[in-house]
Amino acid sequence: MNNNSMIESSKESFGKQGFMKTLGAELIHIEEGFVKIKCTKNEGLTQQHGFFHAGVITSIADSACGYAALTTMPEGSDVLSVEFKTNLMRPAISDAIIATANVIKSGKTLVFCEAKITDEKEEKIFATMQATMISLKPKE
Repeated sequence: MNNNSMIESSKESFGKQGFMKTLGAELIHIEEGFVKIKCTKNEGLTQQHGFFHAGVITSIADSACGYAALTTMPEGSDVLSVEFKTNLMRPAISDAIIATANVIKSGKTLVFCEAKITDEKEEKIFATMQATMISLKPKE
């Protein structure tokens, strides 16, 4: 899969994600093995203390890992999460959060990724994720 085709395919796939639309999440950077997703705070995304809800943090980190993984897979593949672990390190007090994910190892079937979730300046780390993604082979 050439780089431009991979990027366009991933952008198209991200655009179909209803939940990311619900969160107001945006795909702000994509290249092979590397993705950034931004989510701007609104009242519907907070928990009882006004911080970003852990579910929002986990969801955008999961999507960032998934799309980073997808960029390393053969053309026509699709991706699903197999497993992930999130470490919530501090309350996400910020006007926006950014999930930055990169591929650690891409195999034939499984892709291992890491993500960090930061403030909009990418200075404070709120959480990290380790994730395993599975490549669903292209339909022939």
